[in-house]
Amino acid sequence: MKPVFLIGYMGCGKTTLGEVLARQLNVPFIDLDDYIERLHGASIMEIFATCGEGRFREMETSALRAVSMMPGIIVGCGGGTPCHNGNMDIMNEAGITVWLTTSPERLTARLLLPEQKGKRPKVKDIDDADVLPLVERELALRTPYYSQAQFQFDSTDIETAEATERTARRLATLLSGCQ
Repeated sequence: MKPVFLIGYMGCGKTTLGEVLARQLNVPFIDLDDYIERLHGASIMEIFATCGEGRFREMETSALRAVSMMPGIIVGCGGGTPCHNGNMDIMNEAGITVWLTTSPERLTARLLLPEQKGKRPKVKDIDDADVLPLVERELALRTPYYSQAQFQFDSTDIETAEATERTARRLATLLSGCQ
């Protein structure tokens, strides 16, 4: 099986759905941000603070190249991964890309959950009322990159464990025709 890259805006379910999908397919799941943190011994927030976004993006592309050579994995990419350094080309050439989509309103609701807002640097320090406009603005900027994915998949229905299992089965069925 070729690597499968899940892309999309933060809160779309790349990790939530990716972990369930990987379990159903009996393959490893790699969260690209977690992989970068382990590789460099620092959190993404620390890397941004000490090295800047430019250096982080170089690290991200290097990590993406490494995982793109691993067969039979599901990769949850950072929301900005597709938008830098030709990363969409890397992913499309190495494997299968899936853009997980849901409405800006649903993304905002997920990002505003207390357990989510505090760990998301882009939203943790802004007023709740400013999150939806941020999501809409960034989605508009990122859509040209996300739309280069080979598949677009609706990830709206992952609010419960049962719904996530069902959605992952639908995605597994879609992917089974690609191998």
